[in-house]
Amino acid sequence: MTNYKPDYEAFPPLLCDYLLYIETVKNRAVKTVFEYSINLREFLSFLVVEKKICKPDNIDIRICDENFFNNVSLSDAYQYLSYCKNEKNNSAATRSRKVIAIRQFFKYLTDNRRILADNPMRALDTPKKEKTLPKYLTLEQSMNLLSSVDGKNKERDYAILTIFLNCGLRLSELVSLNYTDIRSDNSMRVLGKGSKERIVYLNDACVSAIEAYMRVRPKDGVIDKRALFLSNRLRRISTRTVQHIVDTFLEKSGLANMGLSTHKLRHTAATLMYQYGNVDVLVLKDVLGHENLSTTEIYTHLADTQKKDAIESNPLSSIKPTKK
Repeated sequence: MTNYKPDYEAFPPLLCDYLLYIETVKNRAVKTVFEYSINLREFLSFLVVEKKICKPDNIDIRICDENFFNNVSLSDAYQYLSYCKNEKNNSAATRSRKVIAIRQFFKYLTDNRRILADNPMRALDTPKKEKTLPKYLTLEQSMNLLSSVDGKNKERDYAILTIFLNCGLRLSELVSLNYTDIRSDNSMRVLGKGSKERIVYLNDACVSAIEAYMRVRPKDGVIDKRALFLSNRLRRISTRTVQHIVDTFLEKSGLANMGLSTHKLRHTAATLMYQYGNVDVLVLKDVLGHENLSTTEIYTHLADTQKKDAIESNPLSSIKPTKK
């Protein structure tokens, strides 16, 4: 299991303070805090070498103090982003995450700690990302995937796939489910990004799949007693195991090598709800646990694209008027 504890001993005091602040005050998820620590460590490591404070083979960012941060400029950040693009081959999405970490850290130094008179990263823009439509399964493919489930853990695996395809949970949300999160009114408590709770209502397919699994779910020797989904070792199922389950049945149903994953099942659920259920985009936003409506609106673009493709697939689409 991945250890998401930042290496505080290798960080300067101000960075340590910031990471503790976003963990305890801003209530960021442990994984988010860890990712911020990795991104900021890389940024500071780049700066101390670029400013010739440290040699590449002897980097120590613990020397980054108030005076150091007061001499960091917006230009420094753009040089770092250029390095990320050209030397590390980071995608626009990856560089965007790094920009967010840098901006938030310098906002903390300016507004919370009052170490900087002016925030040099206030104008730091995020790289423009290419808009791509999400990959997803069609209704027929989704049904084929569910019908392919078998094996000694078939009840568990079927329930996992059913929840993915009907509720649109994230992988981390699914593995963190406890059976006590499922309530008598067939609603389910989900702990999302940033430890934000939301309630997801289970349809008949989900209720039936979970009930079938609970009838065979091990009772003796269970280590993580509250966990809904258990591994063969009677512990809470891991993200890696769930990914393997999904990959296994994607291959069995003839859907391998299509770039699909657990997250694509989330896209599938959202797409099916929007296209077949006429679900309002604001409701879909709440179901999926999106923070911003713009994230959810990609499914409306997807529907528009399909409408366009449908028109263009008409056999008369290429017929043009003849000249007389």
